[in-house]
Amino acid sequence: MHLVTYGINHNTAPVHVRELFAFDASVLPSALSALYQQESVLEVVILSTCNRTEIYCCLDDNTDNTILAWLHDFHQLDSETITPYLYHYQSSDAIRHLLRVACGLDSMVLGEPQILGQLKDAYSQSLNASTLGKSLGRLFQHAFAVAKQVRTDTAIGNSPVSVAFAAVSLAKQIFSDLAESTALLIGAGDTIELAARHLHDNGIERLIIANRTVEKAHNLAVQVDGYAISLSELPAHLAEADIVISSTASQLPILGKGMVERALKQRKRKPIFMVDIAVPRDIEAEVGQLEDIYLYCVDDLKDIIEENLQSRRDAALQAEEIIDSQVDHFQAWLRTQDAVPVIRAIRDSAEELSKHSLEKALKQLEQGLPADQVMAELARSLTNRLLHEPSRQLRLSGFDEDGQLLESARRLFNIKDKK
Repeated sequence: MHLVTYGINHNTAPVHVRELFAFDASVLPSALSALYQQESVLEVVILSTCNRTEIYCCLDDNTDNTILAWLHDFHQLDSETITPYLYHYQSSDAIRHLLRVACGLDSMVLGEPQILGQLKDAYSQSLNASTLGKSLGRLFQHAFAVAKQVRTDTAIGNSPVSVAFAAVSLAKQIFSDLAESTALLIGAGDTIELAARHLHDNGIERLIIANRTVEKAHNLAVQVDGYAISLSELPAHLAEADIVISSTASQLPILGKGMVERALKQRKRKPIFMVDIAVPRDIEAEVGQLEDIYLYCVDDLKDIIEENLQSRRDAALQAEEIIDSQVDHFQAWLRTQDAVPVIRAIRDSAEELSKHSLEKALKQLEQGLPADQVMAELARSLTNRLLHEPSRQLRLSGFDEDGQLLESARRLFNIKDKK
């Protein structure tokens, strides 16, 4: 069995190249089936996300050109299109790569957890397509366990490294109990969606989503138990907000100093924490001059993100040590699989010898020979027949000057030197 990985990712290929080699969910089952039917392919898993496409295969020999040829053919592209962007791993390197991917060490955002879910989806797809066997199945389960160990034993996922994470982290520092707070999110793009999910996961009491298109705000609000309003309704709801996070594509400010002053009066000077992620800014800079307003912009969050990134880098070094030991652990398991057919052959041979010896003993009993004599002969005969070939090979090993077979026999039969 030969383990190989082919892939491209955000480090090796720009998005327009990654798009060419992506596997849409609708074609993934047929792609798995088609690759599985290729000569020498024993098992296959395909991982396809916006940042990477990777093919994990077990082959019955060391010639893995089949995978690359199939990949070019499936996407109907010539080899020159992908070769400059491709990486290729074998054996222990392929194992290590999968473990690093599962732990988020190969991700665009170091330590991000989403890739683990995507790997589990890829595993399930292969399981459903019947292209997953014992070796890859065990490897992926091992990768999931290692990822859990890394998250438990290191701080790889403890520090926020995205703007949305950092904004929510700051909010938690200012409002110790988010369960008694209301957040107003302005916009409905990816950053606001991420912030909404983080706030929801951290137990925020109320979430208000404001957007120019109310329908888009509503679609996000229903996912996080919030409610949607239009931008024109902001003046009526701003006073309710303890936390305001804004990220729109507006060319003009959404929140002006006057609107915020009026909200503060309604709140009786109760402070508001504001994060303006937008460029150009959604919140007038003068708002930051108001008492009881804590206003942060994207640049203010950079130091927090960099500090947290360094924390993750330190944790990543610990994770790499865990992965190194776990690669060795999985390779040891693979080696035990190589022993299975040998063990089976030894057992089959021993059972055949035992069968013949037993048949002879039963005939002797039928002939009236004493039972104790028959049993003694059975034990002697079976011992001799079982040990005849190993003994012969050990005697011949005297011509082997390095004595490897003799030493192996000592280990195999756990023979200790007599004291």
